[in-house]
Amino acid sequence: MFAAARFVDPWRFQPNVEVYLLGGFLVAAYIYVVRVIGPKAVPSGAAVITRRHLWCFVLAMLVLFSASTWPIHQIGEDYLYFMHMIQHMMLSYLLPPLVLLATPEWLLRVLIGNGRTYRVVAFFTRPVVAAVLYNGVIMLLHVPGIVNTATVNGPLHYLLHVALVLTALLMWAPVVGPLPELRMRPAGTMIYLFLQGVVPTVPAMWLSMADNPVYRHYGQQAVRVWGISAMDDQQVAGVLMKIAGGWYMWIIMGYIYFARFGKEAADANTYRRQRPVTESVVRPG
Repeated sequence: MFAAARFVDPWRFQPNVEVYLLGGFLVAAYIYVVRVIGPKAVPSGAAVITRRHLWCFVLAMLVLFSASTWPIHQIGEDYLYFMHMIQHMMLSYLLPPLVLLATPEWLLRVLIGNGRTYRVVAFFTRPVVAAVLYNGVIMLLHVPGIVNTATVNGPLHYLLHVALVLTALLMWAPVVGPLPELRMRPAGTMIYLFLQGVVPTVPAMWLSMADNPVYRHYGQQAVRVWGISAMDDQQVAGVLMKIAGGWYMWIIMGYIYFARFGKEAADANTYRRQRPVTESVVRPG
């Protein structure tokens, strides 16, 4: 992520050492807190983590490595903007919820306590605050001057990715965060996710309907991967942002709706089965 070199061969393997180091650190840290801190933090006999926590962590690491290393990172940074869009969607739509789902409640409570740090986290994970911060970063990431500069400035590119992931973590916390008191109720969650899918349509439509390449870096790239023109590349990026991002939110909303509906229906059936049957006695006249 730090390096912003230009490659004559788009498919030549390029190592991203900083990503390997980051991933190794995260894996080692997760193992440490689960094996060393966890047994001291949970009640005796209670599970430190569940199978869901473990699988979500594994998937989160796979997403991190896939989005931040060759070939997605190199091709997205140097050649195709739609690949850059896929990278950003992986870092904002997939990685953050998986990280939150991989985090057990006790771990986050150990990290933030119940004092000032907890209050700060509670404030920034309020739906309105989190949504404003996240969507502000999304809009910032589509400013032509910032995009053109970030593609040739490794540290800036890295910082923008960090800002995207951090604000996405805040945005997803009210939906799948490990602390129950900071999560929204199902109805509010569906409205929240619907609105999250609306804001990105603004830059998506702008990209899809522009008459010329918006970003100089990608428009002037002489090497056209797969023969995709600069305009087609830009329009595909806009369509991905609008349709794929929107459908992703709708799928989650549908899951929440049917999960809630199914639970209510099951509870109603259980109540009807368990309700005592009163027999009416007819007295002779």
